[in-house]
Amino acid sequence: MGSTMKGANPAAALLSVLTALAATAVFWWAKTAGQPAGNWVGAALILAAVLIPFSLLMANQWERAVVLRMGRLNAVRGPGLFVVIPFLDEAAVWLDQRIQTTEFSAEQALSKDTVPVNIDAVVFWQVHDPERAALEIHDYRQAIEQVAQTSLREMVGASLLSTLLAERKQGDAILREEIGRKIADWGVSVISVEIRDIGVPPALQDAMSRQAQAERERLARIALGQAEQEVAAKFVEAAETYARSPAALQLRAMNIIYETAKERGTTILMPTSMVDAMNPTAVMAAMRDA
Repeated sequence: MGSTMKGANPAAALLSVLTALAATAVFWWAKTAGQPAGNWVGAALILAAVLIPFSLLMANQWERAVVLRMGRLNAVRGPGLFVVIPFLDEAAVWLDQRIQTTEFSAEQALSKDTVPVNIDAVVFWQVHDPERAALEIHDYRQAIEQVAQTSLREMVGASLLSTLLAERKQGDAILREEIGRKIADWGVSVISVEIRDIGVPPALQDAMSRQAQAERERLARIALGQAEQEVAAKFVEAAETYARSPAALQLRAMNIIYETAKERGTTILMPTSMVDAMNPTAVMAAMRDA
C-alpha cells in the first residue's frame, strides 16, 4: 500500500523554529520587564511550536494524503499545505499518483499445446482513486503483481505457442484488459502491459529452426518450379511463332551470330549456302510469300 510515513515538512519546521524564537523573546521580555503574565504567553508559544509539525502537513504535487479522524475517513488532502488536528487526525496513508511499473513473469507455464514457456512482462499502472486504494485493499502493489502473474498464466494456458510468438500485441491487449478489470475496484487503472520476452525450451528452439528452414526450402522449390513453368511456356510460344514464320527464325539466328561475334570479338566462318539462306533479300521475299 502507500507509504504511512512522511518526511519532515520544511515549512512546518521553519514556522516551528520561528515560534520557538518568539517564545524565547517573550520569556526574556517577561523577565526583564517584570511581567509574570508574559510567561504564560511564552508557554503557549512553546506549545504551539511543538504542535505545528504535527498539525501543518504538506503533500507534493503527485501525492495525496488519506486523513483519518479518530479512525474514520475524514478527507483526502493534497497537493500543498493542509492542516490536521493533532492527536485526533492522522495522515494514515500517503499515495503516489504518478505512473508506476510492476514487473512480473510466468515460469514453465504450459501453453494450450502443452509447451512449457517462460514469459517476462511489465505492467504500467496509476492510482486514480486514492480513497479506494487506501481503504479497499491492504497492499495494492503486491496485489497488482499477484493479479498480473495469474492473468499471464491464464492467457498462456488459453493460447497456442505459435500465437504467443506471432501475436505479441494481441497478448498485450488481452493482459491489459484482464488485469485492468480485476484491479479497477481498488482505485487503480492499467495504462499498458508489454510482454518483454518469451522463452521456449532449447530442444523446441532447434525443432522450430529446422521447421522454418524446411519451410523456406519448400517455398524456394515452389518458386523455382513456377519459374520453370513460365520459361517453358515462353519457349513453347516462341517455337509456335518460329514455326509459323521461318523468316523470324532466320532473323533470330542472324541476331545470335551478331551478338556472339560482337561480345567476343571473334571471326566466324560460315558456308556459302548458309550465307545465301540468310540473305536479307531472300528473307524479305520469304516474309512476303508468307
